[in-house]
Amino acid sequence: MMGDSFIIAIDFGTTYSGYSFSLTPRGKDIDPYLKCWGKEFGKETPKTPTCILFDEHGEFMKFGYEAQMAYVRMCAKEARKHFFFENFKMSLYNRKLNRNMTIEAANGKSMNTLKVFTEALRYLTNDALETITANTEGRKFSASDFTWVLTVPAIWDPSAKQFMKEAATQVTTLKILESAKLVIALEPEAASVWCKSLPRLQTYYKSSNSNLVGSFFVFVGTYFIIGNRVYTCKTALVRFNQVLCVAGGTIDITVHEVLDGGALKELHKASGNDLGGQTVDKKFKEFLREIFCHGVWDEYERKYPSEVQGMMHEFTVFKRNYDDVQITCSYNLGSLAQRRHRNMEKFFETVEGASWSHGSVKISKEKMRSFFDESLNGITESLREILNKDLSIEFILLVGGYAESEILRQHIISNFGYFKVLCPFRAQEAIVKGAVRLGRNPEVVASRKSAFTYGIKTTERFDESKHRAEKKYTNKNGVWCKDIFKKLVEIDEDVGWNESREYIFPPADKDQKCMGFGFFHTQRKNPLYVDEWGVKKIGSFLVDMPDTTRGMDRQVKLEIKFGFTEMTATATDMETRSTVSIKLDFLAKS
Repeated sequence: MMGDSFIIAIDFGTTYSGYSFSLTPRGKDIDPYLKCWGKEFGKETPKTPTCILFDEHGEFMKFGYEAQMAYVRMCAKEARKHFFFENFKMSLYNRKLNRNMTIEAANGKSMNTLKVFTEALRYLTNDALETITANTEGRKFSASDFTWVLTVPAIWDPSAKQFMKEAATQVTTLKILESAKLVIALEPEAASVWCKSLPRLQTYYKSSNSNLVGSFFVFVGTYFIIGNRVYTCKTALVRFNQVLCVAGGTIDITVHEVLDGGALKELHKASGNDLGGQTVDKKFKEFLREIFCHGVWDEYERKYPSEVQGMMHEFTVFKRNYDDVQITCSYNLGSLAQRRHRNMEKFFETVEGASWSHGSVKISKEKMRSFFDESLNGITESLREILNKDLSIEFILLVGGYAESEILRQHIISNFGYFKVLCPFRAQEAIVKGAVRLGRNPEVVASRKSAFTYGIKTTERFDESKHRAEKKYTNKNGVWCKDIFKKLVEIDEDVGWNESREYIFPPADKDQKCMGFGFFHTQRKNPLYVDEWGVKKIGSFLVDMPDTTRGMDRQVKLEIKFGFTEMTATATDMETRSTVSIKLDFLAKS
């Protein structure tokens, strides 16, 4: 049963990934252990870059810092042979997914997306088991000893969440797990659970109208909105209200109420966009293409992909500070540039905010700030949408990797200075540590808002006052209307953790020997028919009804179970107890 085993949580991030685990026996408070990464490269970080390297034959080589460093050090010829992927998590956002889709590596070569995700998860799961074994006096652990928790953004649609779970189940060490031991956790909920567990959260406080910086303590209380990397809160002494997440890929916001006993109730379904920190990197690369025009940058990207990756890594470090920066320019980029002009200075003659300085591109702090504009505007818009609702918010709490950017912090302070802006200690670890607690106690999220309206295809007695004529058909038991969308759950409706709902259906014909169920979802509230716009089929099955003795006086019971992140349906013929079950499938057929 979920929660009875030890816990390993994997925070699979857009830019950085890591894991945390607990071997604490059930009934005792969890203090998750977090692996630090990069010591062999002079670093010590709670996550490693979400980078993966395959050889020229598509075989896995390295992940994280090791993959990043190996690729940067490759010569151009070798780099063009290998498959290097970074920030690939966003390939699942806001697009039609299927199991055979491909994604493009840094050098333009393509690979099956499911394979890339599976190999990344394989590395992380194996590394977690090895780390635990190495630190527990040689005791051997297997995957089945643990509940595994995998984090995903709350704003992802069900197909992306299902894709991640399917990638995990491809990992050899996880194939043997029963469904209950492989949990998909929503990132804001995990961070929420962690922050709620802290008796007090020490932060540093800065007001927009003073230079005061000092310690501040937030006591967890009644309401809060939570997302990936930025938190807004108000407590009873200081009551949590809102947490907005600004991650590498997504801005992710949900709204929670803390119930008596500490459980969470979602008050506003997940919202946000894809304008996280990656948007800043994209703008920087567009700027480099503008500087090195006439195809110079495009040729450099094509011929020296590992060097481009090195420049982007350097930029990632510099973008945390609001100051002038210098990005080292490689010899190969200089050589390509000189083929078009005699010297590098000519590329900068008409460019504002950048200059050439002794082998580096010098960028002014004002120009650096402009790379953030689209991302910051997206954050501002998302925040205002929530703040305009009837919620008493007093504090903004900044969390996560992107929150380390001084430009981001100053933007939040200047635009929302009427709130107190807070930044907690080691906030980047909130999601992965909270995921451990969520794996042990998933019912802490008591209910959430349904992201869709769910329904089934059914028939009704035809009523010409409300039914379309082309949907009418006749059998020996009367006149019927087909393709009716029978609503089971409405969008924004409260759905309890692991809640089950039951529905009873009679046959449409006294001689009917099976009943078919087609399942659909939509973001519309009240569709009438399953073939209307915006309605998508997500599963179907037949249940046998072999005993027709009672004719129309028979029943089939349909049970829908709203699991932690998946839905299952079971139909039972009440005469014979014949039963059929399926998990609803949100992935498109390839």
